[in-house]
Amino acid sequence: MTGVTGAATAGDQIRVMIVDDSAIVRGLVSRWLEEEQDFVVVATHRHGRLAAQDMTQSRPDVVILDIEMPEMDGLTALPLLLKAKPDTVVLVASTLSQRGAETSLRALALGAADYVPKPDPTGRLATSADFRRELVEKVRHLGQRLRTRSAAGLRLPLGAPAVKPATPAPAPAAPAFQPRPQPPRGTEKLRAYTGIPARVLCIGSSTGGPQALMQFLQGAGQALARLPVLIVQHMPPTFTTILAQHLGRTANREAAEGVDGEPLAAGRIYVAPGGRHMLVEKVGEKPVIRLSDAPPVHFCRPAVDPMFESVARVFGSAALGVILTGMGSDGAKGALAIADAGGNVIAQNEATSVVWGMPGAAIAAGACAGVLPIEDIGPRVSQLIVGGRA
Repeated sequence: MTGVTGAATAGDQIRVMIVDDSAIVRGLVSRWLEEEQDFVVVATHRHGRLAAQDMTQSRPDVVILDIEMPEMDGLTALPLLLKAKPDTVVLVASTLSQRGAETSLRALALGAADYVPKPDPTGRLATSADFRRELVEKVRHLGQRLRTRSAAGLRLPLGAPAVKPATPAPAPAAPAFQPRPQPPRGTEKLRAYTGIPARVLCIGSSTGGPQALMQFLQGAGQALARLPVLIVQHMPPTFTTILAQHLGRTANREAAEGVDGEPLAAGRIYVAPGGRHMLVEKVGEKPVIRLSDAPPVHFCRPAVDPMFESVARVFGSAALGVILTGMGSDGAKGALAIADAGGNVIAQNEATSVVWGMPGAAIAAGACAGVLPIEDIGPRVSQLIVGGRA
């Protein structure tokens, strides 16, 4: 792995605590992090109780938290860690299984910032370059984000409402006009909203995405019954299956992983399955789902760019795109394709994003008509679907 350029001072380094019942995992992850110049491992613990007792002493910026441990498991420990040091970022490590996926989503609802799927058994973990890269990148981005926000007196927007069936808000009879918020930093230019009614909604998200997606779907309400909703969340197989179930309960509508050749239907949520790109293609006069095993884009499969670009080709000016919190720049190219085809794109603002990589990249590309806090994106999308121009 490549570290940051130049040696980081002790005060600049991201302080990391590792909590895992496996001594092999603790040693392996410690070595990976300490080979990078911008991290210092301040503590390692074999179960959650020891970690919770040590939070005040070790003062970690980031905690890598295993779920299944003796004495005290990760889910039990998580609220105790955050209570002891509320500005700590918790990254949950769980196995690539249905149980691991369910538990990871529960941890996000309890306040974890993100998760990283852990290969099983330990032998595979030691040789997994993808796991090492993802773990190091997430610790770095989340730690840097925490430092930046702490310096400004802000907290990371972590956690999500408990997942429960939502009662959709009634669709507005007509969109209420509101002044368009200015993008952060005052340097990016926004496009004008077009008045073309949307016939498809596509959403891209990554780090912090599950929480943001649930809040967005609740805010969009009954307007989602009018068009198909396509979602790419950077997740592995099994995790996307469980995510679709949770999103369906949150939005109170049908949701599942997309199936190759499946026609798009209004009111249904299609989640890109982990390990495959999800695209849209026109067959005759009907748009259908296409799944692809093409190489990863931005190290991701599924990726947002291929889906957005296919939506732009099929739906043109009737496409509505949303870019939510996430690391990297995936989605910026696809968002620009939607905007150039005459569609509208909205990005989550910096203040409410766990990581402002993907939304920031889409804004910098000049693709966006709106930059909004997560709580305002659902209502604005509802307005665009119901009434056209915002």
